Amino acid sequence: MEESQDDVSELAQTSLKMRVLGIESSCDDTAAAVLADGVVLSSVVASQDDIHRRFGGVVPELASRSHLRNITPVIEAALEGAQVTLADIDGIAATCGPGLIGSLLVGLSAAKAIAYVRGVPFVGVNHLEGHLLSARLESEVAFPYLALLVSGGDTSLYYAEDIGRYRFFGCTRDDAAGEAFDKAARVMGLGYPGGRLIDALSRQGDPRAIRFPRARLKPRRGQSDLLEFSFSGLKTAVWQYVRDHPITAESMAADIAASFQEAVVDMLLEKTQIALDRTGCTQLVIAGGVAANSRLRERACALGDASGVHVTIPPLRFCTDNAAMIALAGAYRLQRGEHDPLSLNATADFEL
Repeated sequence: MEESQDDVSELAQTSLKMRVLGIESSCDDTAAAVLADGVVLSSVVASQDDIHRRFGGVVPELASRSHLRNITPVIEAALEGAQVTLADIDGIAATCGPGLIGSLLVGLSAAKAIAYVRGVPFVGVNHLEGHLLSARLESEVAFPYLALLVSGGDTSLYYAEDIGRYRFFGCTRDDAAGEAFDKAARVMGLGYPGGRLIDALSRQGDPRAIRFPRARLKPRRGQSDLLEFSFSGLKTAVWQYVRDHPITAESMAADIAASFQEAVVDMLLEKTQIALDRTGCTQLVIAGGVAANSRLRERACALGDASGVHVTIPPLRFCTDNAAMIALAGAYRLQRGEHDPLSLNATADFEL
């Protein structure tokens, strides 16, 4: 049965009146959070950076094993931080996709087990919807708004008309922006996670020192309305530059980092501006791990000031993967009386 526009709008404006445990394990962070009446009581994240650093990226098998070790203590820490027990929880929400299938299964299985034992409703949440709604965790963001979701696994544009009503505007054809950051950092010998390291190093560099290419894609046949990104060419350009100009000083590395970062931000905001112009939208949300990037935040706010657009970017702790955003997305559905069967499976590719 389809819901009406009025029904959805009413849901977005309704105060949440339930206590939800959220669980997130889509990639390499094990996270749990407790949301009560729309307020985050606790948000706990166990990072796996130390495990994957030596490999320069996430190793799926190691990620799954780490989730198995972390899931119970992380949930317990979230409950303790919120000063509640499982007996106080009204519903469970867990990420069911997209992501690494082994990682997803750990958090999803834990959520279903708790829901079964406690006899409370359970919902599976799309990870992308969690990011899309994350700006509403601590800000009064009114619908509609344009959302730029930018992370290690996804770079896409959505027009959020209301809770559960999202119009797809385009995504990356190849690497996600966060993935490009990690690969560029690896080429430069900086380590992992690349986004954080390049952001820090770029503050000492000149973003105009090297003119790296900006991809401007021709529309695909029959898909002229899509706004698509591409970062693979930029990644290759950094590799070629470092090959031809070996890094011999920190100042040189800083210029490469700043110039690469500027190219990424240029491409992200160019397509975002086009989408804003198309929709006439005056609200922009930027979410996902790359939304923590200082240059993107700075230039997005400047774009908003210049064009009269209100820009909302979640606090840093809600940009990267977290369970509070999963609890929020799940709470809207749970409050409406929805639930998923315990047979719900994880999905590596899960369209929003």
